[in-house]
Amino acid sequence: MIEETTISKAIIESYLKDLLSSIESDVIIAGAGPSGLCAGYYLAKNGYKTILFERALKLGGGMPGGGIMFNKIVVQDEGKVILDEFGIRYETYQSGYYVADSLEATACLTDKALKAGLKIFNLITIEDVIVREQCVSGVVINWSSVEMAKLHIDPISFKSKMVIDATGHPAEIATIVERKSSGTLLTPSGNIEGEKSMWADAAERLTLENTKEVYANLFVCGMAANAVFGGPRMGPIFGGMLLSGKKVAEIVMEKLRG
Repeated sequence: MIEETTISKAIIESYLKDLLSSIESDVIIAGAGPSGLCAGYYLAKNGYKTILFERALKLGGGMPGGGIMFNKIVVQDEGKVILDEFGIRYETYQSGYYVADSLEATACLTDKALKAGLKIFNLITIEDVIVREQCVSGVVINWSSVEMAKLHIDPISFKSKMVIDATGHPAEIATIVERKSSGTLLTPSGNIEGEKSMWADAAERLTLENTKEVYANLFVCGMAANAVFGGPRMGPIFGGMLLSGKKVAEIVMEKLRG
């Protein structure tokens, strides 16, 4: 016989066990888009305790929607290595352009990241950061539903050695730091430069160039990197996003190794 309260206890006990074990970690990632999932995969695969918070119900950021809700994405030559790493099938459209199913891509990224050891909590919003001695050392979280309902509910805190902002166009974590520490970001102006209009070729290149540390122990990747450093958007081509996730993982691992 199925007992409803047993189901409830199983869910609550299992979730709380995961949550409690995640209070302190090596790396916290904000955002489960393609760059965040990719970063989490490479960090977890290399043995770093990595936690990812996603404010939405679904994972993948804008990837599942493809282009104008046509669930296809394009990846260029350089990004094809990531498709191969994650087992994402693709077709050659013409020389240098590869087309993949956006839903399969999202599913494969999520599956391999989780199986590598990345711990993902969805429906969680990062509303603040912890700063000690001018270094980001953790995040402050609340349920996304609390934010949506505009309830005055105090949050809780999670500590980490490094934080990665993979929140896409809004660059939400860097924006928090900018608001509370104006003029101290590692950008030309000391503040967020702002995303520019679409230019796919430049954006794919600049996404990688802009993937870097933006404040002590805070790193940006994907579209958040272009938003912070003033790069353009690129639309539904995802090679730069995926490679940015890998690059930020490599940068963070190098800093963790000291």
